[in-house]
Amino acid sequence: MDLRKLKTLIDLVSESNISELEITEADGKVRIVKADPAAPAQPAAAPAVAMAPPAAQPAATAPVQPAAPAEEPVPAGHTVKSPMVGTFYRSSSPGSKPFVEIGSQIKEGEPICIIEAMKIMNEIEADKTGKVTRILCENGQAVEFGQPLFIIE
Repeated sequence: MDLRKLKTLIDLVSESNISELEITEADGKVRIVKADPAAPAQPAAAPAVAMAPPAAQPAATAPVQPAAPAEEPVPAGHTVKSPMVGTFYRSSSPGSKPFVEIGSQIKEGEPICIIEAMKIMNEIEADKTGKVTRILCENGQAVEFGQPLFIIE
């Protein structure tokens, strides 16, 4: 999805009365959830994850450029790609268990990671059933649109 289109959707959600929007296109799926100030669970989880990037981001920002060309030859299997630009997280909060590990059996539609974009936590779901054979990003790493995240066989 085009970054300008994504920003427009985020602006529309923030200015409207809707609390959640999910768009599925041929090149990916985007879910935008507006934080509800009355719900204690959502604000408690989001800041915990949002606090992690300042410590990890300076270290993760520098290696992103050299790492991208090295990751271009993608191994065999189905590649799950990032549907947006943001920060990659393997778990819902810093102390919790990762959604998937290498060797995990996953089903289509099951959450496999989170990408934070503009202070919104976007759950990324598996688009294929199978076994995770590789995790191509580090926790807290900045990712680009279309960047390979996982290999599923």
